[in-house]
Amino acid sequence: MSTVTLPDPDRVVLARRNEVVKQLKKLAPQAVLIADLEGRRTFECDALAAYRRLPLAVVLPASTEEVSAILRFCYENHVKVVPRGAGTSLCGGATPLEDSIVLCLSRMNKVLEIDAANRVARVEAGSTNIAITQARPAKGFFYAPDPSSQVACTVGGNIATNSGGAHCLKYGVTVNNLLAVRMVMMDGEIVDLGGSYLDAPNYDFLPLITGSEGQLGVVTEASVRLLAAPKRAPVLIGFDSAQAAASCVAAIIASGIVPVAIEFMDRPAIHVCEHFVPAGYPLDAEAALIVEVEGSEDEIEYLLEKIEDIAQDYNPISARRSQSAEESALIWKGRKAAFGAIGQISDYMCMDGVIPLSALPAALEGVSLICRKYRFDVANIFHAGDGNLHPLILYDANDPGQLERVELCGAEILKLCVELGGCLTGEHGVGIEKRELMYEQFTDEDIDQQVRIKEELDPAWLLNPGKVFPILGRDALKLTIDLTRLDAGPDGAPPQGELVDEGAYIEGEETL
Repeated sequence: MSTVTLPDPDRVVLARRNEVVKQLKKLAPQAVLIADLEGRRTFECDALAAYRRLPLAVVLPASTEEVSAILRFCYENHVKVVPRGAGTSLCGGATPLEDSIVLCLSRMNKVLEIDAANRVARVEAGSTNIAITQARPAKGFFYAPDPSSQVACTVGGNIATNSGGAHCLKYGVTVNNLLAVRMVMMDGEIVDLGGSYLDAPNYDFLPLITGSEGQLGVVTEASVRLLAAPKRAPVLIGFDSAQAAASCVAAIIASGIVPVAIEFMDRPAIHVCEHFVPAGYPLDAEAALIVEVEGSEDEIEYLLEKIEDIAQDYNPISARRSQSAEESALIWKGRKAAFGAIGQISDYMCMDGVIPLSALPAALEGVSLICRKYRFDVANIFHAGDGNLHPLILYDANDPGQLERVELCGAEILKLCVELGGCLTGEHGVGIEKRELMYEQFTDEDIDQQVRIKEELDPAWLLNPGKVFPILGRDALKLTIDLTRLDAGPDGAPPQGELVDEGAYIEGEETL
C-alpha cells in the first residue's frame, strides 16, 4: 500500500524568499513576479475558499520558454510549484503551500490559431474556455466543453480536471475534444503530445495528462476540436417531485434519444436562480429539467415531441418550449449563473460525484437524507444526462464547527456515489477535498500504480504536492461527530454540534 508522506514546510526555502524571487526575475525577465503580502494573498486559495495558504511567491510567465526556465530553476533548487489558471477550482486543486511558488498562466491567454478548414483551434493554456467560441475566426463553430464557469475558467485548468459542462452529454468532456498539448515537465523539458488531427501517431498520452491535476507537468498550449454550430432549442419541464424528474432523465436516455444536454434543478435552486435571472422557471415545481436538442427545425420538433411524450409518464406539472434564441439564452443564463446566485445567499460546499443514471432517484433521496442527518439545507443543480451530481450544501463558513460538519456531510455523499456504482469526481478533480477518500474508490494496487506514474515524471514530488494522493493512508482515523448531541440553533439555524476527535482531522490546515 502506498501513501504519500510530505515533509514539513522547507524552512530553508522560506528563508530564501528574496533569493528565489531575485533568481526568477533573472530567468524570466518578462514575467510578473509577486512577493509582497497583499499580492500573494490574492493567490492564497482557489474557489474552495475554506482553505488558504500564502505562497512563497507568485510568478506569471508570458511564454512556454519562461515556464521552462522557471520549472528548471525550481527543479534544481527543490522549490515546489503549484500551477494555476483562473483559480475557479472547487476542490482545492490550486491551493498553494507556504514553501511553494504559484505558477499562474493567466497572462498566456492568446487564441493562437483558428483552422476552420480542419476545425482546430490552437490556444494558450490561460485562454478562457468561452474565448475559443467567441474568437472572430471561429464564427459558425464552437468548442463543446462548457463548464458553468466558462467565462472565467481557463483551458489549462479544464485539461487539469477534465472539465465537462452542460453539453458534454452529447459531445463529451475535455479529453474527447483535445487533440494536442504542449507541456513543460518539472525539469524544464518541453514536450509535444498528440497532433492537430484525430488519431495522431505514437502512444496516446493525452488521456493520461487530461485530469492529472497538475501532477505530471504544466500545459502551456492546447489544440482542440471545433464543431459546426447547430440550431438548438430547449424545453423546460417541471415535476412535482425530484424523484419523478430523475426517473424521467433515465427514461429519456433509455429511449435512445441523446439530447445535447439534460440539466436538473430542484426547488431551492429553481427559486434562487429565478430571482437572480428571471427566466420563467416553474416556481411551483419541486424539480425541473432543461432538456436541449439540436438539428433541423423538423428534427428539433420531432425530438421535443418524443421527450414530452416520455415525460408524461412522470406526471409533469408544466412543459415550456423555448420560442426564440433570446428565450433559450435566458434559460441557460439562469442555469449558468446558479452557483453565483446561490453564493449570494449562503456559503456552500459543492460536491462533484458521479452515479449511473438508473441510480439517480436513489442518489437524490440519499443526498437529502445525509444532509438532513447533518442538519444542512441543500440545493441540487447538476448535469443529469451524464449522472454528474453537484449538490450544494449550504452552511456558514464563519462557524468552524459547521465547516467540519459540512466536510463530513460531503464525504458521506461522495461515498454514497461510489456505493451506487459511481465515482468520486466528474469534472472538479480530487485536489485536497477528496484525497483521503481515494481509497473509497481505488484499491491499494490502483493507488500504487498512480503513485508510480507520478514518481516517474516528478520524482521529487515538486509539482502540486499535497493534492490527489492520500496522505494519511487507508487506516487513518477521521474526525467524527456525535449526531445525537446536535441541537438546533436559534431560529432553526444549523447547529454547531459537539465534535468527537477520534484522530487527526484529514483536511485541516496542518496537512497541507
